[in-house]
Amino acid sequence: MLELPPSIQPPRGVKRYVGRVIYVYAFDVAYEMLRLPLPQLLGQPVAQFSVDASRRNPRHLFFYRPQMVRLPPMERIGPNGPVRIERSLKLLPVGAMSITVSVPFEVPAIADLVAFHDLEFSNGQLNQEVRQIAEEARRELARYCIKPVAQLAEEEAYTVFCIDAPLVAEDGRPLSAEDWLHQHRREVAALLTQESDVNQLSRQEADESTGRYLSYYENDLAVLDWDAALIVQEPGQLDEILYILELANLQLAELEAYDRILDTALERSYRDLARQPRRSREVMRELREIRLDLARFSDELSNITKFFGDWHLARLYENIAARFHLGDWHRTIDEKLKTLDDLYQLLSQDRINQWMLTLEVTIVLLFIVDLILLVMGLKRP
Repeated sequence: MLELPPSIQPPRGVKRYVGRVIYVYAFDVAYEMLRLPLPQLLGQPVAQFSVDASRRNPRHLFFYRPQMVRLPPMERIGPNGPVRIERSLKLLPVGAMSITVSVPFEVPAIADLVAFHDLEFSNGQLNQEVRQIAEEARRELARYCIKPVAQLAEEEAYTVFCIDAPLVAEDGRPLSAEDWLHQHRREVAALLTQESDVNQLSRQEADESTGRYLSYYENDLAVLDWDAALIVQEPGQLDEILYILELANLQLAELEAYDRILDTALERSYRDLARQPRRSREVMRELREIRLDLARFSDELSNITKFFGDWHLARLYENIAARFHLGDWHRTIDEKLKTLDDLYQLLSQDRINQWMLTLEVTIVLLFIVDLILLVMGLKRP
């Protein structure tokens, strides 16, 4: 029998979609965190993040393992009734904190998951609860932080829809995850872009939103977009994938935070030099400190997003980094650092010129004094 291409095969429905939605929130809490063991946070013990050792892992898999806190599960009333949510918190030495919330679901259609965007419980919005947790953690972490922020900025949020694999058709046969995506591309795009009406979405937008997808086995899939992702994976195989997405989200939050620091520093430097040129020494010291701080930050940020041994995870990070435009953020910060460096060099050269002028005037004065003394000596009988 001739097999039709996935794009023109008749759609095969899925019995039910079961899984969980992972809400990822990144916060910048300080310039840096002290590398000291943290006994507990928010009343819970602190441990090092680890993944399931029983899953298929490359022999040399390595990535940075932050400190992690698992908070007690809570009961909430969600869009489809009572749910038991799980929460965890990760701390990274670059002064960043990531909070994840896991909410289970079981729905008959992909469109039913759109309601899980901007999730609201019967007692309030999820992001408000998360921000309250972040504020409590920030206060407890104050003594472990170097240059802590006065108040939390807007969080960087990302939503991951995780569907348990394998997908099973109504006739009981397993579906290829990639074929399923081709047949339900518009529904998946509507989910990722938070569109309740699938028919309103253009084909171009559907193709763009689902254009970056990866598949390793027949039954797994990862579709990555700017604001959300869809993961089809076996429940026990998600930890590394979620962690890579979490790191990229943290990196975005930190790049935004340091971009704001650079903007403030440059604006203050321009203002101080224009109004008080004599403060060049203080401005130079501030610029030198900022340059050193940002050089250290760049090294730290590179270390936490460095992992080896799994090329599929590397491809996943490469695609999510492209979605977040992390390369553009790095280039923007590098350009501002170059401007900062040019300003530092300009001030340094200006100070050298001032010293040279002072030295030349001093030499001239000494020469004049020497001439005067010589003339006075000649006039003596």
